[in-house]
Amino acid sequence: MRPRFTWRLRNRTLALGERTLIMGVLNVTPDSFSDGGRHFSFAAHPAPAIQHALRLLDEGADILDIGGESTRPGAQTGAQGVSQQEELRRVMPVLEGVLAQRPNAVISIDTYKAAVARAALEAGAEIVNDVSAGRWDSAMPATMAELKCGVVLMHMRGQPAEWRKLPPISGDDLVALVARELRAWSDCAMSAGVARERIVLDPGFGFGKNFEENYPLLARLGELGELGFPLLAGTSRKGFIGRTLAHAGKDAAVGERLYGSLATVTATILAGAHSVRVHDVKPAVEAARVADAILNSAEP
Repeated sequence: MRPRFTWRLRNRTLALGERTLIMGVLNVTPDSFSDGGRHFSFAAHPAPAIQHALRLLDEGADILDIGGESTRPGAQTGAQGVSQQEELRRVMPVLEGVLAQRPNAVISIDTYKAAVARAALEAGAEIVNDVSAGRWDSAMPATMAELKCGVVLMHMRGQPAEWRKLPPISGDDLVALVARELRAWSDCAMSAGVARERIVLDPGFGFGKNFEENYPLLARLGELGELGFPLLAGTSRKGFIGRTLAHAGKDAAVGERLYGSLATVTATILAGAHSVRVHDVKPAVEAARVADAILNSAEP
């Protein structure tokens, strides 16, 4: 049975566990691995990205996750990455445009920068989705605590520019490492004043894990539930799916990973994920509905 939680956001709460919540991805970047910058738009021309965001909401997204800096494999981050000013220039017109048309939309800001998080939250976002789990900007934990928002803390080994050089790690050791570090990083967030009921954990599929390492993590995802937090899983269009679906010695392209992505979405839900982060919302909504029915049938 999937445990149930009440996730406290900035201005509302969400029930987690009764059904799987769908987080739709909107990358406002020119270099995202998943869409090649399809929805990138400058501040003066945010309309295409806003329209895509509204379409994701219409297809059933419970949460819209807006990000302005790619963390694809090999990307430069931190001081070498996208500046705070540029990230704000990318995301704020889209965030504001979506909320102008859908004021009740639940918006998550995908950022590791405290200043970007603050601006987005003050403009109406409810959640900070931090791929660094509050580690890359020392001001982030206190900012999340002060603004009393929902928080997603994700696990990552190293930084994207280092991933190809990371030593391999066995499945058993990887799951133990993810659990140990997520426990430590959530403890740090709570020590900074972030309330426990505001935190969701993400094991970070593909983030510093090589192709083979993601499958033990997926198969044993339920073990992370022992940390006592709700779980978010983001497997959509990831490289390990492309490697598994390879043909003629070539990984399946991003656009050829839908069915594999839906298989992983279903698997993560059955393993205990409370929310899934996806690019293809409508198919994921339907897959989640079936997976939820399976889970619910097993309840006493």
